[in-house]
Amino acid sequence: MHNICMHTDTQTIQLQALADATARIMVVIDPNGSITLLSKLAQERLNIRTGTSLKAELPGFWRQVSKILDGSLASCEIPLQIANREYLVGVNPFIVDGQTRAAVCILVDESQLDTMARGLPSFQTLSRELDTIIDSSYDGLFVCDANANVIRMNPASEKIHALAATEIIGQNMRDLTDAGFIDRSAALEASISKKRVTLLQNKDGRKLISIATPVFDEQDKLIRIVVSERDSTEIDNLQHELEKQEAIKDGFRNQMLAMQQADLESQQIIARSPEMVRALQQSIKVAKADSSVLILGETGVGKGLIADLIHKNSPREEQPLIKINCGAIPESLIEAELFGYEKGAFTGALTSGKPGHFELADKGTLFLDEVAELPLPAQVKLLRFLEDGRITRLGETKSRTVNVRVLAATHQDLEKIVERGEFRLDLYYRLNVIPIQMPALRERYDCIIPLIKHYIEIFSKQTDSHKRLTRAALDAMTAYPYPGNVRELKNICERLVVMAETELIDLPDLPIQITSHTQEKQFPVDQLIPGMSLQQTLDQVEKDLLNKALQQFNNQTEIAEALNVNQSTIARKIKKHGLT
Repeated sequence: MHNICMHTDTQTIQLQALADATARIMVVIDPNGSITLLSKLAQERLNIRTGTSLKAELPGFWRQVSKILDGSLASCEIPLQIANREYLVGVNPFIVDGQTRAAVCILVDESQLDTMARGLPSFQTLSRELDTIIDSSYDGLFVCDANANVIRMNPASEKIHALAATEIIGQNMRDLTDAGFIDRSAALEASISKKRVTLLQNKDGRKLISIATPVFDEQDKLIRIVVSERDSTEIDNLQHELEKQEAIKDGFRNQMLAMQQADLESQQIIARSPEMVRALQQSIKVAKADSSVLILGETGVGKGLIADLIHKNSPREEQPLIKINCGAIPESLIEAELFGYEKGAFTGALTSGKPGHFELADKGTLFLDEVAELPLPAQVKLLRFLEDGRITRLGETKSRTVNVRVLAATHQDLEKIVERGEFRLDLYYRLNVIPIQMPALRERYDCIIPLIKHYIEIFSKQTDSHKRLTRAALDAMTAYPYPGNVRELKNICERLVVMAETELIDLPDLPIQITSHTQEKQFPVDQLIPGMSLQQTLDQVEKDLLNKALQQFNNQTEIAEALNVNQSTIARKIKKHGLT
């Protein structure tokens, strides 16, 4: 130890004895990088001797130790591989009279660290948690070492392979593959390629999805291979079962729709377009509830039929459905008609008094058509009923309770009427709990021909005749926009059946508004252009028509509606002809 400080031989012997007594792998290094003292255990384990130059033998390790000697670091822990073993080295300065004279290194074998760590409560808890996670996994999991030897197998893998873990652990995947345990080993391939491997394996006629993931240490050395596996046969079976259940559900849905359709046909409601089908489905759905419903749509679209449908499918179907057109009753009488009156309530009142429509509809349904026509005083009383279920007759001081579901309808825009102050906002919210929008007939193109045939057949039976339409007449009626909607179409069909002289109804038999509209829709062709083929002529006609439509309408959606095609078709043809 003469390089550390001036010691006598006795002192050197004592220091050596002290180092040996620690039972540690201890190495002392002087500022020049030479080993000046080795404990007995260090001499046995490290295969080095006093005087060895650390700078020459372990330059990487020396660079870290030199930082302790020059004061750059107070202490440090350095991993070191020496004599084919791995150590964790704790390095601390040896200070005499305020100066660092040497670096003292204590080496701990990493296998000892692993044994020590396993004895710690925190390590044991973590180990139990990891074991629980692995064993409870739905996927099969097994772990191999770097050489593809099986060292762990969870219960899910035991179930997949129908073998106990004790029969597999300790065996090499190459031997297991040769023995027919599996046809291919993802773990074996991952141990060779050092990359993640995914395989579809065959196991006793079943398909296994196997994924092998290599695990590396800090020095990028392969240490483990974790394999997850799943029986895809079970997944396929589950998929088939789901498809079977979905088919059963679709069957029930189709049965339900068939029952609904039968019900709708008995109501003489024809629905072919998606918009009308949606309105009918909504009506049937809300029928079971007791909420207020507001039916919106133009005049003649069939709002009254929707009210019939809701009532017929509701728990109140055995009770009365009372209908009242709020626009057909004089304003001075509307309150009396709705809420009733007592004798002497007004001039001309019956001496016995009279119940109103609310009382007549008790336990049933009251349908208020054209509800936007209600005067403000009647709106107040209607709102009060919707809030507390009580009404008061005209000329009466006490109120009475009635159990009535209110359905309302209007062809007007209630929100605009509310803005004008002609309809109460709070009443609007009360009525508009569940709105149902009825499409106009021009928006139900798929329904027009079935409706025409339906009404022609009905009126033919009523007149004991067999009338039918020519193709040209049917096309003309289909092209007509029907501003009066279904009511107008029905009236036209009745007129045709009654007034047509022959069994076949043709263009001359149609009303003037239909034939004139058809003539307006015809595209004029003044003359054929010599040298142009039929396709060229059709393309030119199409281009001219789109040019006029672009000038007449604001956007492609309006053009598509006018020409009765999809907007995407208009966009495609505009692009085709280079129009903007």
